[in-house]
Amino acid sequence: MLDLLKKRRSIRTFKNIEVENEKIQKIMQAALLSPSSKNNNPWKFLIVKEKGLLSELSRAKDHSSKFVGNAPLVLVVMGDTEQSDVWVEDCSIASTIMILTARSLGLGSCWVQIRRREDSSGFNSEKYIKKVLDIPDNLRVLCMIAIGYPDEKKSEKRIPEEKLNDIYSSKYGNLWEDNFY
Repeated sequence: MLDLLKKRRSIRTFKNIEVENEKIQKIMQAALLSPSSKNNNPWKFLIVKEKGLLSELSRAKDHSSKFVGNAPLVLVVMGDTEQSDVWVEDCSIASTIMILTARSLGLGSCWVQIRRREDSSGFNSEKYIKKVLDIPDNLRVLCMIAIGYPDEKKSEKRIPEEKLNDIYSSKYGNLWEDNFY
């Protein structure tokens, strides 16, 4: 698992290769197996592969969503507010598991935050996506996850040494003495 976490990096440039349905199925199975509060599973997922819709979704925010238009696959992660008051947490867990599963299948991905975001004109990104994709009012859009075969190389992630000072033992302020390096 640690090797997978080291290799997982945000990928925003994808090869023009379609993601196979078998891999999409595995990613979705992983999402549905994700833990949630009280096993409530308040999530809904929308699989988007159509170029026209991907282009529209790329305009949800001014800067950090443009690359979505060139992704072969976007998963929109939504939570049912009538089903759970902790939909944000539950959907975040499922999103992370989808991202890690995609990486384990040789795919790259990038989370695009939608909840509480807007474009430069002040228009709410979530409302924009809900309109484009006909999402009902009781569902909230947490994020989009762009997925595809990476067309960029990134080095493995390393833990910055100063972050070791963020781990405490027994009480806050007592640094944990075990060092991973």
